[in-house]
Amino acid sequence: MASQDELKQAVAKKAAEYVKGGIIGVGTGSTANFFIEELAKVKSKIDGAVASSEATAQRLRNHGIEVLDLNDVSPGDLEIYVDGADEITEHMHMLKGGGGALTREKIVAAVAQKFICICDQTKLVPVLGKFPLPVEVLPMARSHVARELVKLGGQPKLRDFTTDNGNLILDVHGLTILNPVEMEAQINQIVGVVTNGLFAARPANVLLLATDDGVKTITKS
Repeated sequence: MASQDELKQAVAKKAAEYVKGGIIGVGTGSTANFFIEELAKVKSKIDGAVASSEATAQRLRNHGIEVLDLNDVSPGDLEIYVDGADEITEHMHMLKGGGGALTREKIVAAVAQKFICICDQTKLVPVLGKFPLPVEVLPMARSHVARELVKLGGQPKLRDFTTDNGNLILDVHGLTILNPVEMEAQINQIVGVVTNGLFAARPANVLLLATDDGVKTITKS
C-alpha cells in the first residue's frame, strides 16, 4: 500500500502533465506543495504563477517561479488552477479550507479556465460535511456568525488561526451537506462572512484521484 506522500507525489506528477504554458494558479496545502515541486521542473514552459496564500507564494519564489498578482493577469490567461481538497464528491463539489486559505483559493479558482483538484482516494465522499466546514469571518462578526451557523444545524468552533486577510475562521462541525450549492450561498449571505469552504458554485473540472492502483482521472460530466 502506498504512503500518503507517495500518493500525493503521484497525483502531483499527473497534474504537471496539464501544464502547457500560460499562467498557473497554485493552491495551498501539502498536496499543492508536491505540485510546486513538479511545477519547478517545467517552469521554463510557463509565464508565472498566481498563489492562493503567502506560504505558497514563498514556496514558488524559492523554486525560482515568478509570482504574479491576480489583478495584473488578463482574463483567459490563467490556464489552470491546481489545488487539493479536504472532501470532494462525484459531482466535483468540494469542501476546502483546512489550511485556512479558502478565500484566496476561491478567488483564484473563479478566474481560472480549468480547476484541477488533486487528492487521494480517502477524500472522495458521498456527502460533504464529515470534515468541519471552514467559514472565514470578520473579527467583529465572529459571535453573530456563530449564532447564525448554529441555526443552520452546525456547531462552530473558533480556530486558533488568523488568515492572510487578517480574519478569523470558524470550523463548523456536525453538518450533513446534501445541497452544497444552496448551502454555500446561504452561508455567504450571513453578514460578516467573507466566504466559506464549499466550492460548489464553481466546482472542479477535473479530479485527479490518487489510489493504490494509480491515478484515476475523473471529469465533470
